[in-house]
Amino acid sequence: MAKNPVRVLVTGAAGQIGYALVPMIARGAMLGLDQPVILHMLNIELAAEALNGVKMELIDAAFPLLKGVVATTDVAEACKDVNVAVMVGGFPCKEGMERKDVMPKNVLIYKAQASALEKHAAPDCKVLVVANPANTNALILKEFAPSIPGKNITCLTRLDHNRALNQISERLDVHVSDVKNVIIWGNHSSTQYPDVNCATVTTSSGKKFVREIVADDKWLNSEFITTVQQRGDAIIKARKLSSALSAASSACDHIRDWVLGTPKVENCLGTWVSMGVYSDGSYGIQEGLIYSFPVTCEKGEWSIVQGLKIDEFSRAKMDATAKELAEEKSLAYSCLN
Repeated sequence: MAKNPVRVLVTGAAGQIGYALVPMIARGAMLGLDQPVILHMLNIELAAEALNGVKMELIDAAFPLLKGVVATTDVAEACKDVNVAVMVGGFPCKEGMERKDVMPKNVLIYKAQASALEKHAAPDCKVLVVANPANTNALILKEFAPSIPGKNITCLTRLDHNRALNQISERLDVHVSDVKNVIIWGNHSSTQYPDVNCATVTTSSGKKFVREIVADDKWLNSEFITTVQQRGDAIIKARKLSSALSAASSACDHIRDWVLGTPKVENCLGTWVSMGVYSDGSYGIQEGLIYSFPVTCEKGEWSIVQGLKIDEFSRAKMDATAKELAEEKSLAYSCLN
């Protein structure tokens, strides 16, 4: 029996990430190759003509799974009955600006969009915030969309997770699919902590821990971490534009695993991914922050992986990124007064 279409909202749909993302959704990369979708695309009035051009291209591509397109500059119309919302739009951090400089503008944007989702989205709507500062934008959205379950509001750290997987795969000259269970702890910023202590690699002689195979703790505790932390800046320097294709692909990965589930049995540790979610106090991270944890997903629900050992080096890194998030939260809430 054919499935009913799922309504998927993409804000900032005429931008770089949105332009890369919407065809991936229409092809089934986000919700599965048997799931029809109706795309809702939102952009600001200044980008209305470009947004209409994206709509025309989607129609011309004749995607079999695409059952309708809503392209609008009206946030209420965009949010109406959506089941999944990917929040890409936001005020960008331009050259010479710091995250704190864009915070006041993004607080107001996400407060308004939260209110629209609260009033018009489907009750079980799943929300992924991509626009930076992603963790804090998600926290503001959670604050002003109280009827959306807190567990349904997340932010994107899967891009950082995927970057970490690829750094290990390149170092070991193995396929990226053979590397599992890296962790991104904390903020989607330069304080994030890419952790390989539980990561494994599939080799011809079975699964082995990354630290054992790499056999270079100095690299893993320094260059590897900073490379992942600063990968976005490296891409901007190389292409003079921020990450778009990789961000769109990782957004699809995030929602797909959330909705369809993570693999259940990969090794004795299980298989997990990294998601920015509302902290429940796990691993000593204060409640009230959207913080990236290792999670598994089943039947549309995520769960934080419990019981992982945290060494002294990791503890310091995890606390430092939590401290930054607490400071961002204070700044964001001060902008509301």
